[in-house]
Amino acid sequence: MNALTGAWSWLTTAAHWSGDGGITQRLGEHLYLTALALLAACAIALPLAMWLGHGGGRRVGGALAINISNAGRAVPTFAVLVLLTLTPLARYGELPTLIALVLFSVPPLLTNAYVGIAGTDRDIVQAARGMGMSRWQVLGRVELPLAFPMLMTGVRTAAVQIVATATLAALPGGGGLGRVITAGFANYRTAQVVAGAVLVAVLALAVEGLLALLQRLLDPTRPGRRRAGTVPAAGALPPGPHPVPADAAEAPART
Repeated sequence: MNALTGAWSWLTTAAHWSGDGGITQRLGEHLYLTALALLAACAIALPLAMWLGHGGGRRVGGALAINISNAGRAVPTFAVLVLLTLTPLARYGELPTLIALVLFSVPPLLTNAYVGIAGTDRDIVQAARGMGMSRWQVLGRVELPLAFPMLMTGVRTAAVQIVATATLAALPGGGGLGRVITAGFANYRTAQVVAGAVLVAVLALAVEGLLALLQRLLDPTRPGRRRAGTVPAAGALPPGPHPVPADAAEAPART
C-alpha cells in the first residue's frame, strides 16, 4: 500500500512530467515506437494474410504460414532484442527494438486476418461473383468487410502487446516509458518503478479502448450500415450479364 501511495505522489509531482527525460517526453517516445512497429507489422502481415486467405488454392500455404507465425510466439522478445543489439544493427538506435517488436506483433495480425478472410461464407462470395464482381471487387467489397471484426481483433491484440513490450526498449538504452522503470530500479526508488508500471498499464488500456471505439465506428457490418455481400440497389450492379432468377425465367409472360 505504501508503494501505491508513493507511486501516486510521484505521478502527481509536476516536475516529473516536464523537462528532458520527463514523463511527457517518455510517453511521446513510447507512442512513436508503438505506432511505428504496429504500422510496419500491418504492412507485412495484412497483405500476406489477404493473399493467402483470398486464394482458395493457397489454403495449404496459408495454414503453414499460420503455424510458423504461431511458433514465432514462443521466441522470447527479450532474447531477440539482446541478439539484435549484438549485431551491427545496434548502431542504428531504435532499429533493433523496432525489429523485435514487429516480429512479436506479426503473428496475431497474420492469424486473425487470415482466419477472417478465409472463413468468409463461400455462398456470399459465389453470389458476389454471380453478380459480375471481379476477384478484387469480391475481396474489397465482400471478404474484407466481413473479415473486419477479426482483422481489428488482431490489430488490437498486437497494439496492446507492443505497448507492453516496448518497455524493453529501455534495457539497451532506448526511449519510452521503460526508462522510468529502469531509472527507478537504478536509484532504488520503488515508488518510481510502480509509477512506471502504472503508466504502461494505463497506456495499454487507453490504446485498447481507442481501437475498440474505432472498430465500432468503422465496422461495415454493424447495424445501420449496408452489409457487404447484399444485393445492391437497382442500377448499382456492375456492367455485364447478370444471372436471372429461376422463378422469373419460368414465369409465363402476361398479356
